[in-house]
Amino acid sequence: MLLPRLLLGRLMPAVGRTYWLTEPCRIRREDNSVRIERPDGSPVRIPITDIRDLVVFDHVDVNTSALSLLSRNGVTVHILDHYGNHAGHFSPAESMSSATVVRRQVEITADEEQRLAVARSLVLATAENLRWALDTDLLDSALEALKGALPECRSNDAIMGQEGNFRRTAWAVLDSRLPPWLRMNGRTRRPPTNAGNAFVSYLNALVYARVLTALRSTPLHPAIGFLHADTDRRRNTLALDLAEPFKPLFAERLLRRAASQKHLKESDFETDVGRASLSKDGRKKIAALVREELATTVHHRGLKRKVSYEELMHLEALKVVRFCLEGTPYKPFRPWW
Repeated sequence: MLLPRLLLGRLMPAVGRTYWLTEPCRIRREDNSVRIERPDGSPVRIPITDIRDLVVFDHVDVNTSALSLLSRNGVTVHILDHYGNHAGHFSPAESMSSATVVRRQVEITADEEQRLAVARSLVLATAENLRWALDTDLLDSALEALKGALPECRSNDAIMGQEGNFRRTAWAVLDSRLPPWLRMNGRTRRPPTNAGNAFVSYLNALVYARVLTALRSTPLHPAIGFLHADTDRRRNTLALDLAEPFKPLFAERLLRRAASQKHLKESDFETDVGRASLSKDGRKKIAALVREELATTVHHRGLKRKVSYEELMHLEALKVVRFCLEGTPYKPFRPWW
């Protein structure tokens, strides 16, 4: 079945922008607009048609009238906790999910061979993207070992175990390029134990949020995935899956760049014994950094036009739609520039 041109047009990124709320604020409805009330200034009024989604970094007070307006207009609200983890989201009552697409999605992911094949390709693409992001041949042997091990993996746990081995090697290489105060010294979450881990947690959560927003503009169901376990009913496993190949483009690459350009300071983080998070100024820096990066464009050879990094995530979701509807093999994102 060919994906109708009309449907393709509807699936492209929605009109509107992402708004990043880095300070405590109140969200209220004002006619067909959203009014953002900040403690240190006059309210900001945003037409609802200008909002694609909201990313909340700090405390917000939102009432049901505003939520109703956001829901009716398909706006998702992503909430990050104090340590940068994706704490949850508010999503519209109606989704773009299509029974035909979801039925095929379920059939494909229930087929063990197809599911594992996609899971292996996601892990391999993520590893290659991590090597690209760090721009080093120090990962070549680890990458070859991963390529040799993946075909032998017969379960998702085994595949993710191989991914973990590669990532630990890659993070050690990344640490060698960071100042001591920004080194990760191993990945820690919930909470991150140092500044490097806090940075990566925030960036990974933001990539996940962007991918989830992209998926919600397609007929796919975000909870039916290939790689991550779906035993937790709260998890959007497809969003977790598709976020993997993009994480190196943002998290590890931007951490390396921010260190080399001395863009971050120790004061941008709040550290305590065994835990670290971004400070208020740090959250603003990260939001600005990610906004700028998402708007970066590259020439797309297939579409013959420039596309932004943000649009690449929507195109990735469309690849999965084609995989479900047309049987077109899914090839995870790899930078070509």
